[in-house]
Amino acid sequence: MKAYKILIFIFAILTTLGVVCYFYPADGITIGKTNVRFVSLNDVLTGGEPELPEVEIKKEDTVDYKYLEACQSFEDSLEKMEVALMEREGNFYFPNDDVTYFNKVFAAMEAARGKGEILRVLHYGDSQIEMDRISGDMRSFFQRQFGGGGPGMVPFIQTVASCAVNQSSSGNATLYTTYGEGSRCNGNYGIMAKCYRMAGGAYFNASATRNSGADARVKRFSDIKVLYNNRAGNFSAVLKANGRRDTCQGAALGIHCCRWHLDSACTSLNISFNGSADIYGIMLDDGPGVAVDNIPMRGSAGDVFTKITDTLLTSCYKQANVGLIILQYGGNAVPSISSEKGVDYVCSNIEKQIRYLRRCYPQATLLFIGPSDMSTKRNGKLRTYPLLPKLIDKLKSTCLNNGVAFWDIYEVMGGENSMIAWVKNGLAGPDYIHFTPAGARKVGKTLTNNFEAMYEYYKVKKNPPKPSK
Repeated sequence: MKAYKILIFIFAILTTLGVVCYFYPADGITIGKTNVRFVSLNDVLTGGEPELPEVEIKKEDTVDYKYLEACQSFEDSLEKMEVALMEREGNFYFPNDDVTYFNKVFAAMEAARGKGEILRVLHYGDSQIEMDRISGDMRSFFQRQFGGGGPGMVPFIQTVASCAVNQSSSGNATLYTTYGEGSRCNGNYGIMAKCYRMAGGAYFNASATRNSGADARVKRFSDIKVLYNNRAGNFSAVLKANGRRDTCQGAALGIHCCRWHLDSACTSLNISFNGSADIYGIMLDDGPGVAVDNIPMRGSAGDVFTKITDTLLTSCYKQANVGLIILQYGGNAVPSISSEKGVDYVCSNIEKQIRYLRRCYPQATLLFIGPSDMSTKRNGKLRTYPLLPKLIDKLKSTCLNNGVAFWDIYEVMGGENSMIAWVKNGLAGPDYIHFTPAGARKVGKTLTNNFEAMYEYYKVKKNPPKPSK
């Protein structure tokens, strides 16, 4: 073939490829379940997207006690502290910038020990909090400050691993849940958004975790409760612990708690059930003080609470003495969001849940924790999901507009494309979604440091420094 014909052939091929590059849809063409992409003309001319600068992973910002003590010698100490709190790494976002937002629940936590009560913190979330991740750090902080112990509330059957407690169960029990696998029922789910319907006999066993990294406080049980709905009036439960046997005879029909207090804490126990009842949760505490409950919901987008009958949810929260409700959702919705309309839909659903919880139990303080950075391949390179930043901004404004505090893990991580650095440094897994134990501890430590800073502010505001002479 002559040289000019070869040149014409090459030119024709390049022209054809250029036309395809120019007109081919940026989002590719979906054939069945496969998305077929083609390089864009811009990428051909510019060499593609530039390499990402690596995000710096910052150390946790601990509470500067010396600074706080120094501030107390000035008349404007509160103002100085408020500015410091709002400028901290990974600070809370408050409705109307109200830094006194947590004061009510801090006061309730302080009062619980004096009253001989247990105030509960419910940490609801998706798979990001499984295995007691983040919850465990909060539990250690709150119980160190306000007293209490034990792993908190657990379901009759634990379907995911936990680092806080070992448990097992047997008997005739059917799972009803608002999410994931399990049967559905008409609103009768309970405080953990699920219930185990028992008919006949059943057994529950719990023992202290063998996890060497667990806080020693989590390994003791002295206050045990079973939250249940006595469906036929024939329910009874027997606790065996510390060589003693105590029976709880079910009260009238409806929602009640079996309560046992041991003179000395145990590290293992057994509860046998009989009759017809819905078991909503089993509380393994060592009070008085604060209990923190880890309630993961794998695959859930957080739209579960409006599926629970309002009067039932109110009764459960009252029986459990709930003081703080933490919602950590949003991540499971991210892969399916393809437009700003999808962002609005997710946030609208979250707003419904917030308003419902507020109506059911206005006594509780609410905190929403947004999703972490998540990576997906775009043009063959790992990048933050395109609409994740907009989702987080909209979630934040939705919460603040509804009087709920917001905490931004995405911001704590370093923002856009930070997940890549977290994976590289062993803080997140190869799915570029979930934290490793080390990453979860880093997130949990940052969160508890901010709670600690807020509590220091609360104490200074409660006991203001005397004016200098």
